[in-house]
Amino acid sequence: MTAALIGYSDRISVRSGEKIAFKISSTGPDPYNATLVRIIRGDSNPDGPPPKLEDMSDLFDGRFASRVQHAWPGSYGLIESAQDTKLPAALQVEALIWPTLPEDAPQAVLSRRDPATGAGFALILTPDGMVLETGSHRVVVGRKLRSHVWYRVWASADPETGTLRVGQQPLKRAFAADDEGEAKVSVTGGLTLDAPAPLLIGAEAATDRPARHCFNGKIEAPQVMGFAAWDFSRRMDSMEIEDTGPNGLHGRLVNLPTRAMKGAAWTGAERDWKKAPHHYAAIHFHDDDLHDCGWQDDFSFTIPKDMKSGIYGMQLSCGPHRDVIPFFVRPQMGKPQAKVCYLAATFTYQVYSNFARSMYDEAFRKKVVDWKAYPNNPDEHKDYGLSTYNLHRDGSGVSYSSRLRPLLTWRPNYLSFNDEAGSGLRHLPADTHLTGWLDRMGIAFDVITDHDLDEKGVDFLSSYKVVLTGSHPEYHTEGTLDALQAYTENGGRLMYLGGNGFYWRVALSPKVPGAIEVRRTEGGIRTWAAEPGEYYHSFDGAYGGLWRRSDRPPNLLCGIGFSSQGTFVGDSYRQSPAARDNTHAWVFEGVKDEPFGGYGFSGGGAAGFELDRLDHRLGSPLNAVVLASSEGHDRKNFVVVHEERLGFTTTIPGQTLEQLIRADMTYIEKPKGGAVFSVGSITYCGSLPYNKFDNDVSRLTFNVVNRFGELGLKWPF
Repeated sequence: MTAALIGYSDRISVRSGEKIAFKISSTGPDPYNATLVRIIRGDSNPDGPPPKLEDMSDLFDGRFASRVQHAWPGSYGLIESAQDTKLPAALQVEALIWPTLPEDAPQAVLSRRDPATGAGFALILTPDGMVLETGSHRVVVGRKLRSHVWYRVWASADPETGTLRVGQQPLKRAFAADDEGEAKVSVTGGLTLDAPAPLLIGAEAATDRPARHCFNGKIEAPQVMGFAAWDFSRRMDSMEIEDTGPNGLHGRLVNLPTRAMKGAAWTGAERDWKKAPHHYAAIHFHDDDLHDCGWQDDFSFTIPKDMKSGIYGMQLSCGPHRDVIPFFVRPQMGKPQAKVCYLAATFTYQVYSNFARSMYDEAFRKKVVDWKAYPNNPDEHKDYGLSTYNLHRDGSGVSYSSRLRPLLTWRPNYLSFNDEAGSGLRHLPADTHLTGWLDRMGIAFDVITDHDLDEKGVDFLSSYKVVLTGSHPEYHTEGTLDALQAYTENGGRLMYLGGNGFYWRVALSPKVPGAIEVRRTEGGIRTWAAEPGEYYHSFDGAYGGLWRRSDRPPNLLCGIGFSSQGTFVGDSYRQSPAARDNTHAWVFEGVKDEPFGGYGFSGGGAAGFELDRLDHRLGSPLNAVVLASSEGHDRKNFVVVHEERLGFTTTIPGQTLEQLIRADMTYIEKPKGGAVFSVGSITYCGSLPYNKFDNDVSRLTFNVVNRFGELGLKWPF
């Protein structure tokens, strides 16, 4: 379903002097307005501080004609150069396929025909088996293919005799399965096999959209005899496909089908595609893949020289409809504007983008309307692509996420959950609990994104006294982990103000702009599991999965690591004896209650949803001090994560599973004056705005930022 007013930008992070372009779709008959805002608070809960989008229309305020721009999901291979190359007189095509939805409507394996006239050919999978179509002629095998089984499929057409053939054969026959056969027909009136049109793999050209009849499943080694033969084991880390045939008809992939997939030759002997690429010569296509919507620019904005670093948005309005497209303004390299740096978890935001949670019922819709929250939910707008937390329609996991499309879940005031005890925010909206708090405390801060840090490295952080994370910095590259580790080891101070952080490994590729990749291997809390043999990223060739499986558990950086997960509910912390000693008492100066934090706008408490704890076995430094631990987590709502359950009775003598369900607030001194303060809970930042920011969690956080940042501020209440 097309949203009434929606858009995206060509980039998410810019600095002064750079231009950012915006691409808008508006169904309204009238022009829409676009004005610049600074996003301070993005929680529409009427019980808390109101949303704060600071008007900056003096820098940008425009009015633009409405037009509809469509998103067209569905991946395929496109060989545009084929339109200028003539086919052999007699047509022979074949491919290896592994269908995942063979009972579905027509799905093209290989096609080259003019959608307006029908001239050309298409080899198509149907519920009745393989079909060859050319012009008005058609021949069908008449036997249904099985799902998740490799087949050799073929077709031929001879204009001299008028004979059409099509066939299918499983590479491994199954007892009593009637799924093999060949069919032929003789036609009269001539065959128009050639067409001056591109060749498509996994789809067919259409008149009203880029492609139709997209294939669901894997395709390997498609070829047209004497014309082209594509080897998908080559250029694996890109969206290019290579022709080894006589005409060099190389092509490109549209909408990010999944590469580095097991092919028909895979035996299990080698699981790294780089060492045996011929075992991974298949591409998995899906009719709901989406990479770059390809929308046209509607307007652009050049960042002024003196613009403050921060989270900004282009606010759109057209009649009753509203949208805000967030972006980040980063400082110039080596020219900080503040002592404090907020590290925006844009890798995590992108991985979760457009997560359809199947929770958007009538009660949830009513809350969105009543609160005037962001109105568009991925459950109702799956045409803008899926999250890597979703499954494709064929049941396979989503490995890629792109920012070159509308990202509904990035919006301020977007509600992820119908949270009875709070607001139900996640990711960027939830992190405005922190940025709103910084604003209220009068703490100046710069913003750097994960993408910036991965590109620039530790030098981008070295000018800051303290770096703050948001509520859930879960996904990281080797580059971002290296930068943060180096920062803390060389005098930097890190405040990890979330939970389940630094957990999964992700990959980027300069050959696939705007995209991020995740492979959900082995263990870990996850909504789907990668297939055995498909654990290595296609983008960078690295082994995917938990950083813990690559010997970099989060404990090494921040002293604690993911231990337990629950429903979106929070509880309180209780101070440890160390919180009252002469070394650490400053952290709790002004904290009145014990336990503390049993309130907030994320699940109703500062310690909840996903919790991290200290564990020396996993690299928590020996000098790490637990200042407080959470309590009150109901076993009905919380479970110990998979990787913690394995062997815990022998490796942690004397502890029970229940004791692993906790958040440890931890303090670590580092070399050269560096330090790390970690809270171990996703819902922690949601407590900062409680009671108009005057509460114990707020005071405690203020104490640490003030000390770490050498700010010299006074508590404002």
